[in-house]
Amino acid sequence: MFNIKGKSILVTGATGYLGSELSISLAHQGAHVYVNSRTLTKCKELVSLIESNGGKATVACFDVTNRNEIEKFAEEVDIIDVIVNNSYSGAGGNIKSSTEEDYLNSYKSSIVASSNLLQLLLPSLRKAVIINGYASIINISSMYGLVSPDQRIYDSVEGTNPPFYGAAKSALIQWTKYAACEFAKEKIRINCISPGPFPSDIAQKKSPGLISEIVKKVPMGRFGKPSELVGPVIFLSSTASSFMSGTNLTVDGGWTCW
Repeated sequence: MFNIKGKSILVTGATGYLGSELSISLAHQGAHVYVNSRTLTKCKELVSLIESNGGKATVACFDVTNRNEIEKFAEEVDIIDVIVNNSYSGAGGNIKSSTEEDYLNSYKSSIVASSNLLQLLLPSLRKAVIINGYASIINISSMYGLVSPDQRIYDSVEGTNPPFYGAAKSALIQWTKYAACEFAKEKIRINCISPGPFPSDIAQKKSPGLISEIVKKVPMGRFGKPSELVGPVIFLSSTASSFMSGTNLTVDGGWTCW
């Protein structure tokens, strides 16, 4: 039921803190992972690591915000069973410090990128449906697509989770629902995961005070580990979630329950 062996899975933002864990774990479960990043060396390093552990992976170096680069990738692949839209780029800030460009770039790296990937990889997803009976798209949103960050816990404006991030992630949840309705008849399921606090090792070392404040806001009393996103992604990638589309799974230790 939770089997993803032999599935071709594209993970965008694959070389980041969460993306690398997802890529390695999906490959460990038997999937062929297309490792996406804008940086070729990082893609190659992660592919080599996966292959050294007996997994299957392919370099997929392109910028998800560049439609032409996505189109070139789409021409090179045959079947894509699952897309994990994990890529995002942006800085910190608050409303007073945010620029128009910040909002546009955030929206482009989430909504526009997800839409372009679906449009251009649709033939590959349709082939997956013909062969395996379904295809799946998993959009990585955020708890801040559901609730606002508490600006009181941040030490600086630059370090504050910004309004354009939450706005884009909230829009991604709505886009997920729209896309789910449009493609349900084609047996392409589109769902969303909203992670809670998953601070990187670097963030934990750099800002221990902030991490302590964040933990206080989690009902479970701790932050998440990258491995704890793997289960939900496998669930939505497999037939275990065969009657689910347009949903948003919160993996946040209870953060959004307060």
